[in-house]
Amino acid sequence: MDKLELTVPPIIQVVILAAIMWVLADVLAPFSMTLAVLLPVAVITALIGVAFSLLGVYEFHSAGTTVDPRLPEESASLVTHGVYKVSRNPMYVGFLLILIGWGIYLGNIVNIMLPVVFVLYMNRFQIVPEERYMQQKFGHEYSEYKKAVRRWI
Repeated sequence: MDKLELTVPPIIQVVILAAIMWVLADVLAPFSMTLAVLLPVAVITALIGVAFSLLGVYEFHSAGTTVDPRLPEESASLVTHGVYKVSRNPMYVGFLLILIGWGIYLGNIVNIMLPVVFVLYMNRFQIVPEERYMQQKFGHEYSEYKKAVRRWI
């Protein structure tokens, strides 16, 4: 296991990347856009992200399993209903949409593309290790779930 696997809570990753995006918006101000449509698009995108994340948390709480992604071994059950029929990682999809909304709000093309870094990091250091644990713990049931539902969307 790599030292970065399952160590940095995803919400902290979101906050760090959002701060970097904010700094870059200032540094790269000449490349910014100001369109009236950006604010409503940013807000709607971020709100959809918040809803997606909260639905994921709700389903986990309803199933009586941990929401702490750093402790996949504490998963009490495999959640496959509700928003988990759409994505295996709705909380992360929600975080991604929040970052995209933030990037749109900041109005800088670099910041709109920067959430790709979040996806790459999450895939490597959070989701893949989680999936290893889930496969070990839930076996065939998890294999079938992975076939039926995509990792992101």
